[in-house]
Amino acid sequence: MRKLIPFLFVMLVFASCGNSYKENQRISRAERARIDSIDRASFKVGVLPTLDCLPIYVAYSENLFDTLGVEVHIKPFTAQMDCDTALIGGSVEGSITDLIRARHLQEQGVGLDCSISTNTYWQLITNRLSRIKSLDQLSDKMIAITRNSATDYLADIAIKRGKPKYDCYRIQINDIYIRLAMLRNNEMDAMLLTEPQATTARLLNNPVLLDSRDLKENLGAFAFRTKIYRDKRRREQYRKFVKAYNMACDSINKNGLQHYAALISKYMGADERTIKALPKLRFQHASRPIRN
Repeated sequence: MRKLIPFLFVMLVFASCGNSYKENQRISRAERARIDSIDRASFKVGVLPTLDCLPIYVAYSENLFDTLGVEVHIKPFTAQMDCDTALIGGSVEGSITDLIRARHLQEQGVGLDCSISTNTYWQLITNRLSRIKSLDQLSDKMIAITRNSATDYLADIAIKRGKPKYDCYRIQINDIYIRLAMLRNNEMDAMLLTEPQATTARLLNNPVLLDSRDLKENLGAFAFRTKIYRDKRRREQYRKFVKAYNMACDSINKNGLQHYAALISKYMGADERTIKALPKLRFQHASRPIRN
């Protein structure tokens, strides 16, 4: 009998542990399902670590979305291709993009509406060690771009203007951080960058050979799936999202970029030197892009 009591005690412990494990698993599944349900119901927007997304980061961080009664989940990516995948698959309602990229997706049958123009601009920046000082010197050089995007479009313009003697090779480097790292590590001759990465590149004494602002074209945009307009709840979420976006733009214009240094550092990986050197930019209220 004495031998039986310890055995029974051990069996009870194991049984209780087993029940506890199963209970924890059940609770975990339920919690995951609850979180997934909240995420599905929320208004999801894809963002990149770029300055054109700052109004989204400000609205999110300062609880402007919550104040207006809309649950917005930001989905951070580091490559435009990943934003595209999210748009195509429907895991986001909208995303940062550019007009060239959006048109390419539309031609593939993706229902998109570019309803918000941004102040995005791109600069063609060359590696200082490559000693490329003019567009004609792009001959036999490599330019980092994303295919079927504003960067591809601008690279094409640069090549046509420069008329290099030999081919210039457009290399698809989608990840923004990797693209900048390749410039730092002298692994690429040239690339198209937007802010704040362009400022970082300029601070490293890399020459700028082309600026999209000189073309008088606004190519940056936020695109939204057209399906959201056919759903009453999504339409209301979008309306409140735009209102919060406009409020964030007003705050940035009033306070200046430096006021949001912590957000720029957190979401865009910019260092203190880059943030201090950022150009003054104004953020406009949500309005449709107009191409010249």
